[in-house]
Amino acid sequence: MQQREHLLLSPSLGTQRSVTSFHFGPEGTGRKVYVQSSLHADELPGMLVAWKLRQRLAALEEAGRLKAEVVLVPVANPIGLAQSLLGLSLGRFDIASGHNFNRHYPALAETVLAAVSHRLGQDASANVACIRQALRETLAARSPSSELDSLRLTLMQLACDADVVLDLHCDFTAGLHLYTLTPQWPQVEPLARHLGSCAQLLATDSGDQPFDEACSQFWLDLTRLAEAEARAQERPVPSIPLATVAVTVELRGQDSVSHALAEQDADGLIAYLRETGHISGPAVPQPPLPYPATPLAGSENLVAPHAGVVAFHCEPGTRVTAGQPVADIIDPISGQVTPLAASHDGMLYARARDPYARPGTWVAKVATSVAFKTGKLLSA
Repeated sequence: MQQREHLLLSPSLGTQRSVTSFHFGPEGTGRKVYVQSSLHADELPGMLVAWKLRQRLAALEEAGRLKAEVVLVPVANPIGLAQSLLGLSLGRFDIASGHNFNRHYPALAETVLAAVSHRLGQDASANVACIRQALRETLAARSPSSELDSLRLTLMQLACDADVVLDLHCDFTAGLHLYTLTPQWPQVEPLARHLGSCAQLLATDSGDQPFDEACSQFWLDLTRLAEAEARAQERPVPSIPLATVAVTVELRGQDSVSHALAEQDADGLIAYLRETGHISGPAVPQPPLPYPATPLAGSENLVAPHAGVVAFHCEPGTRVTAGQPVADIIDPISGQVTPLAASHDGMLYARARDPYARPGTWVAKVATSVAFKTGKLLSA
């Protein structure tokens, strides 16, 4: 194992933070896995899972069972981790800019294609190697303008050439669920099974370039641009696979920090990497999938129409039917009780942590098979 420090741009005189990465297994094989946790710095289950993974990866490396480089970043956001107000952690948004730490990562497909299009042909492996080298060079040439920019750039440089990118998050109160690109679901389904994921939310563009899509959607965009360019120039379309499978893994809720859950989740991640061949050893049988994959555009937010106390009827990870009450919003002054229910059958996968609702705030999220949303599909 190697430990490396990546200095961020200093935000003020006398102050500088860094990102620590741990590197396991052989480098230079062309195979790589990247795992980071707590990009939203108030989402801590992934940190404990990363600690468990570090121990497992060290043992696997010692046993010679790692067939790829594995890069682990257990604390992906030292900026947000240092932010607090009156004892409350403020790890989702950068207080200097107001930006969500998991949005606005660079979209680099046009820049990279301009650098490599004349070298792309029908050899998919050679194309991937060429594109990844250009991607590394493009990122290395960028100059960050803020500490947050330098954090984004550092994380992208660590992850850009990985086969598998796993970004460990959590929701407020939730069952384990995940987000990934629609065309990559067949490759991600084993991960969902090994983790026991209750909801699998798929999109080709969820909006605002979150970290996982900056890593994987790059290949979709590059393929589309390369195809258009080749047709316009009346030459063969180059062979470009979707070379990076990226997944945002939501490790239940913010209070889901325990040794037992972290052991379970670390085992699930290792089982998946055995299945993908990045770790040697017999594949672990895949458990049943708790709920089918559904479009992110079909995720229904149940919203409070008025202020009141929230009383839930269902726990996250529960299947619900259309019209079934999920929660009540209770006004103890007027006595008004407003039940909230999903419009379609689905899986209740997340709910608000605060038992007091304000008008217009979401109370619960239900994954349904009916795609009805357009535009940006993720919350702020």
